Amino acid sequence: MSRLIATFFYSGLIRPAPGTWGSLAALIVALPIHWIGGPWLMLAMIALALALGFPAARAEAARAGDHDPSHVVIDEVVGQWIAIWPVLFGAAHVGAPVLDLWPGWVAAFALFRLFDIWKPWLVGRIDRRGDITGLMLDDVVAGIFAALGVVVLAALAHGVLIFGG
Repeated sequence: MSRLIATFFYSGLIRPAPGTWGSLAALIVALPIHWIGGPWLMLAMIALALALGFPAARAEAARAGDHDPSHVVIDEVVGQWIAIWPVLFGAAHVGAPVLDLWPGWVAAFALFRLFDIWKPWLVGRIDRRGDITGLMLDDVVAGIFAALGVVVLAALAHGVLIFGG
């Protein structure tokens, strides 16, 4: 069971770029989650994936003999779901079909992958811990950075003034 969770239904076994495949799988699964329960169910699923992800990633890392095996993508799932959350919330808030906000989906995916791969500032600092906490939490922070980027891009795209009057 830990392998199923750690690889997010084996999407982490797809090559090349298992993290990208795991992120894409996360987006695909986010859609029915949103349809079933909206952004609040997604928050619950983020918490559940994080809670199940720690022990699953720990078990899979021990099995692989590597503190951060590339096929463990539950961390990418958590981060990607955090990144897409503002889009889901926005769609629910205005009553728009969530797929009509496709530019937000693209931005969430691209920004999360950018921050996950580039590992700027706090993301890299957490990743350098070299343990399961670093494995899981660097993607949480990358997801938060991506979510903030999504909000800023949405505000700019919709002509909302962020600063000033």
